[in-house]
Amino acid sequence: MAAALLANTLYSLGFVLEKRALTSLPEVSIRRPARLLRLVVGSPLWIGGCLALAAGFAAQLVVYRTLPIAAAQGIFVSGLVLLVLLSSRLLGEETTGRERYALGGILLALLMVVLSLRQDTDTVGQDAPYPLVLAVCVPSLAAGVLLYGSAERRARNRHRRPTTGVEYGVAVGLLYGVSSLAIKGVSGRLTADGIGGAVIGLLGSPYPYLLLFTGAFGLVMSQAALQRCRASLIVPVCTTVTSLFTAVLGTLSFGEALPHEPFRLALRVTGTALAVAVLLTMPKHDSAPRPHEPAKELASP
Repeated sequence: MAAALLANTLYSLGFVLEKRALTSLPEVSIRRPARLLRLVVGSPLWIGGCLALAAGFAAQLVVYRTLPIAAAQGIFVSGLVLLVLLSSRLLGEETTGRERYALGGILLALLMVVLSLRQDTDTVGQDAPYPLVLAVCVPSLAAGVLLYGSAERRARNRHRRPTTGVEYGVAVGLLYGVSSLAIKGVSGRLTADGIGGAVIGLLGSPYPYLLLFTGAFGLVMSQAALQRCRASLIVPVCTTVTSLFTAVLGTLSFGEALPHEPFRLALRVTGTALAVAVLLTMPKHDSAPRPHEPAKELASP
C-alpha cells in the first residue's frame, strides 16, 4: 500500500513537471521524434519530471509483487485526485463542471473495484503464457498507434474545434496498459534464484521488448499530447484506460481469479462498466485555446 501511494505521488508529480516544461518549449510533433527528444532533454524541468516517473516505475514493481493486479490499479487511479490538484495549483488548469462529474464517476467506479477485493482470497499471479500475452498486447499496441494517428490527422484540420485530449488519452492509455502488463511480468521474473537466472529469464520473455516498444512510442506520443491538451484531463483518461486494461486483461492473463461471491463480482463488473461509460460520455472538444497557441490579441481601434 505504501509503495502504491508513493507511485501515485511520483507519477502525478512527474506528469505535471513534464507538462509545465512542455508549455515553454516550441511545438513538438510525433512526425519529428528526434527534434522532440532533443528539445525535451534540454529542459532541466522535464528531466526532473522524467526522473519522478522512473522512480514511480520502480515503486510499481514492488506493488505488483505484493498485490493482485486489480487491487493495484484501484489504488493507482486514486492518484487522479492529486494530479488534478497539482495541475490546478502548478499549471493553472481548470476543469469544467461536466469534467469534474466525470472524474467523480471514475473515482466511484474504481472505489467499487477496490471494495470487490479481499486479501485472504485474491491470488497474486507471477507469470502468464507468452502466446497469450502477445495475443493481448500486439493488437492493443496497433490499436493505440492507429487511434493516435487518427487523432493527429483530425487535429491538423484548422477548422476543427480544439480537442480536450480524450482520444489522445485513450491511445496512450492502451500503450501504457501493455507497459503495465510487461511490468507485472518483469516483477514475476525477478523472483528467480540469482541475478543471472533472473536476467536470462527476462531476456527469454517478451516483457523487456514490450517495455522498449511502449517506452519509446509512449514517450514521443505522450509528450506531444501533453503539450496540446490539459494534463488535468488527458492524464486521468490515460490512467483510467491503463487501469481498466491492466485490471481486466491482466487478471485473465496472469490467472488471478475473479471473485466467486456474487456481491463482490457485481461490484467489480459494475465498477468497470461505469468507468467505460464515463469515458464514452466525456467531452471531446475544448472551447479554450490550445496550450501552445496564445490567444489572439484584439486589434486596436
